[in-house]
Amino acid sequence: MTEKVTSREKVAIVTLGCEKNLVDSDMMAHLIDEKGYELVDNPEEATVVIVNTCGFIDAAKEESVNKILDMAELKETGKLKSLIVSGCLTQRYKDDILNEIPEVDGVVGTGDFMSITKVIEDTLIGTRTAMIGNPVFNYEQVIKRKVKEGTYSAYIKIAEGCDNACTFCSIPIMRGGFRSRTIESIVEEAKHLASQGIVEISLIAQDSTNYGTDLYDGKMMLPTLLHELEKVEGIEWIRLHYAYPGFFSDELIEEFATNKKVCKYIDMPLQHSSDAILKRMRRPGRQRDIRELVGKIRAQVPDVALRTSLIVGFPGETEEEFEALCEFIKDIRFDRLGVFTYSNEDDTPASRLPDQIDDDVKEKRANILMEIQREIAAERNGRFVGQVLPVLIERYEGRNDIYVARTQYDAPEIDGEVFVTGYKGELGKVVNVKITHSYEYDLAGEVV
Repeated sequence: MTEKVTSREKVAIVTLGCEKNLVDSDMMAHLIDEKGYELVDNPEEATVVIVNTCGFIDAAKEESVNKILDMAELKETGKLKSLIVSGCLTQRYKDDILNEIPEVDGVVGTGDFMSITKVIEDTLIGTRTAMIGNPVFNYEQVIKRKVKEGTYSAYIKIAEGCDNACTFCSIPIMRGGFRSRTIESIVEEAKHLASQGIVEISLIAQDSTNYGTDLYDGKMMLPTLLHELEKVEGIEWIRLHYAYPGFFSDELIEEFATNKKVCKYIDMPLQHSSDAILKRMRRPGRQRDIRELVGKIRAQVPDVALRTSLIVGFPGETEEEFEALCEFIKDIRFDRLGVFTYSNEDDTPASRLPDQIDDDVKEKRANILMEIQREIAAERNGRFVGQVLPVLIERYEGRNDIYVARTQYDAPEIDGEVFVTGYKGELGKVVNVKITHSYEYDLAGEVV
């Protein structure tokens, strides 16, 4: 039995960055709860605040630093005794954080967050603590997570780290090399989440389509994993994120077409359409390969929603290459699209490339792409009007007796929502809704 602490310190976890950080925060929350501390949502009530940071691009690093400074003010205005920083920013910039932000009492790296209760204990007795070791964390050693009450969707890491060595990316620096979890451990975690009321799981990894190659004699095991997860009782939807296009197999497409629980939603970051830029990025394949893959997916999974992310302003991107990217987007017509401006990251090969693009040019190009996508998204959304779609009811809006839901074509937080009328049941249920209106990104409908 786990020893309980006598003091009921109140701990708040502030999570920034990607979904992978949310998983780590859930794991820390379980450890903190098991130790006997009280978890609170509001940092102003907390005696201990943990800021789980992102260090991927400049904007994320700035947001993380600003949040740390905001939390530090609670030492003067709130009840805060200990401020702890975890996550990717600490893995890269431990010394900078400790030297430049004296209010920080402890730092924890991406491979050491299982020691979070020890760090809390040390900092509460006045010991400034840094646990920053190898970024490689073995996710096999922990299954339990504490998800927030009223949560019906959760992310599961099926692998961590990356071996692809894209020239713009700092993930291997912060998270280490690619390593898959076993199918058994992932299925066990899905069962544990289902027991807490989770009905949708989103599978995440830096490179999800390469899942299993390091554990199963080089075989890509994602289709097998999806097949096994389909058997988990209580899980209604299985969603896939970050599918590396170079490893998207025919067997995986078949699994999307036939698996009844797998959402017809594929998040496949492409980054660009120019062959020359893809080569400089060290990305697999070329535009012709991308077009062939998208065509094959849509032919076998006609109702699929395709999401991608793109980088504009990569070093050397010409006006002609950007215009060709715009035409590529108009031609492919992705359902969902995220656009990032290139961030010049320390210690990455792309940071040493010539012909860096001015920030104002990057921003202009990003805005142009998003305006193109806004029109495409509105048109793509319009096809659902008149259809009956299953949706996951997630919260009650109150105003006009409206519930807020999502279709299988929309991921939590990043995609659109469905505003539902005529519903009288519980939250966390999948129900059929007839779509009556479409907007640029959202839908509205009535329960049938």
